Amino acid sequence: MAPFGKLFTRELNPRSTAILAVAKANGLDLETVEVEAGNPSAELLKINELGKVPTFLGADGYSLTEAMAIAIYVTSQNEKTTLLGKTKQDYAAILKWMSFFNTEVLPPLGGWYRPLLGMDPYNKKSIDDSQKAAQKAVGIVEKHLLLNTYLVGERITLADLFAAGIIARGFQFFYDKEWRSEHPNTTRWFETVYNQPIYSEVSKPLEFLDTPKLVNVPPKKSEPKTKKAEQPKAQKKAEPKAAAPAAAEEEPAAAAPKPKHPIDALPRSEYPLDEWKRFFSNNPADAAMEYFWKTVPFTDYSIWQVDYKYNDELRLVFMSNNLIGGFNNRLEASRKYLFGAASVYGENHNSVISGAFVIRGDEYLPVFDVAPDYESFNFKKLDPNNPEDRAIVEARWKMDQPITVDGKDYPYADGKVFK
Repeated sequence: MAPFGKLFTRELNPRSTAILAVAKANGLDLETVEVEAGNPSAELLKINELGKVPTFLGADGYSLTEAMAIAIYVTSQNEKTTLLGKTKQDYAAILKWMSFFNTEVLPPLGGWYRPLLGMDPYNKKSIDDSQKAAQKAVGIVEKHLLLNTYLVGERITLADLFAAGIIARGFQFFYDKEWRSEHPNTTRWFETVYNQPIYSEVSKPLEFLDTPKLVNVPPKKSEPKTKKAEQPKAQKKAEPKAAAPAAAEEEPAAAAPKPKHPIDALPRSEYPLDEWKRFFSNNPADAAMEYFWKTVPFTDYSIWQVDYKYNDELRLVFMSNNLIGGFNNRLEASRKYLFGAASVYGENHNSVISGAFVIRGDEYLPVFDVAPDYESFNFKKLDPNNPEDRAIVEARWKMDQPITVDGKDYPYADGKVFK
């Protein structure tokens, strides 16, 4: 693979995550150059006099500053990408949300956490003001996501990747269990984006806080004249962070039940489902379906039509879509064994829920019974060699076609993809 270029950045820099994610998804050989805070290298200053990150330098000598511009440039290297939307309006909306998070969310978040980490001077009122500004901006996001799966359209876009990288700071330091219960839409969206392979492969494992990691009190100052007597205390402070890897090492013990998942007893498949998930996320629907039928080995996988049993109880479309989201959340323990989409078809007070899934193995129960409400759905096995069954899968995964149930046509209304 020919080198594509260098990205000057810092570890977990919130404006760089999306760039790294898209570069990896596009198969670009992008070298990362770690920049020491406050001490930019001569190479960086030559292409960015401000010495800020991220900054891009292409193998062909082309240089680019500003995170949004770099993210769009790297994404556009794949001419078939869906991450920049389908229409000019989609593209404009993607830019809008990227700009919103870059200018309305990240600065107040930084004004909230940086002083508490000792990175900026401490001022209680300034921190309180930053907290309020951040909460107000995220409140706008929460309202938007009440009726929208993603920031733009029904598929993940660059806006989601860029925004998730920025708001991750909130989840890292402040957004505890109580906050998440008050912001279920933002939490659901963030978790959905974070768990996509395109994002998770360039990030640390997602961990939610039970209580805030930082509170608005002055950070402890290190006393310059205090030498070795005080140093053990500083080390003790640092040890919990060093203990994080230890905690991570303990996770396999906590995660030991994972091999007990029934699907783990099956012979190993030569085709990992993540390959399909990645292709679906980064290609037009028609190309994705053509790839799916040609590539996925149905000796190892099976496809299923999944229909909600109690359609007569459905009311508002957005509430039905939230029902699908809840079902998806409860399937988390089987995430690596399945992919699919379920949607609401129809209109308020006259709708049905139907979906299609591809799963590891030949039986649906071992994959779906991790969700306590799986019994609320009917499962019908489909034949990948049957054109009619293929049409069922394609209709539900393209998420733009009507379906017929009991002789009645229902137009597509809303839906969610489980990856």
